[in-house]
Amino acid sequence: MFPIRDHNPSTGTPYVTWSLIALNVAIYLWMVVALDTGEDLARLYYGWAMIPARITAFENPVSLVSSLFLHGGLFHLAGNMLFLFIFGDNMEEQLGHGGFAGFYVASGVAANLVQLGSEPFSIVPTIGASGAIAGVMGGYLLLFPRARIDILIFLIVFIRLIPVPAWLVLAVWFGMQLLGGIGTDPETGGIAYWAHAGGFAAGLAFAVPLWLRRGGPAFWSRTHGLPPHDPAPPLGRSNIPVVRKRR
Repeated sequence: MFPIRDHNPSTGTPYVTWSLIALNVAIYLWMVVALDTGEDLARLYYGWAMIPARITAFENPVSLVSSLFLHGGLFHLAGNMLFLFIFGDNMEEQLGHGGFAGFYVASGVAANLVQLGSEPFSIVPTIGASGAIAGVMGGYLLLFPRARIDILIFLIVFIRLIPVPAWLVLAVWFGMQLLGGIGTDPETGGIAYWAHAGGFAAGLAFAVPLWLRRGGPAFWSRTHGLPPHDPAPPLGRSNIPVVRKRR
């Protein structure tokens, strides 16, 4: 199951979302070009990745933010940027440009702190934007639980494109992070499941004041959990232009 777009086009220009994508891509390309050896990469990670043991020793607190802009490979980067592209513009529209930037960073820091709590003395570096993006997904779930998400289903030789409610996609994703965190030794490296789960929970919590300002349960009653505007047309409707989002 892999989400490729939502039926929730934004009505404004998501400058912060685009800037975050551009910055992450630029940093990754710089890493590919500038880091010639494993020693170069180790120095970069030591200085800018979130290393739990260093944070526990009250060292390098800036890495709680800087680690959000480092990625360990092309697929790591591409997957994160796709999720940010799908969900970021709508949260930016609701929060405003500055509010969304703060929300993104705060969710990422919270995600790193949850990961830190799961392995406070680990020397394994934690990198990636996924904790911050998980926060964006948590906020999206609160505001638009019934928005339609197009997902790809791979069934051996068949590929199906199926629209499903956002709450189902995001709830399944969150459940997988919890199960992954419970079933994985955090000292072995790999996927930072607790960062994902923590970022998601933090983003949902951070979005509660906005949801309450919109009316709380009354907001859901008015919108039925759907985007408060016309959804994007389904894929394949070439006679209707699709703006802002192309997936």
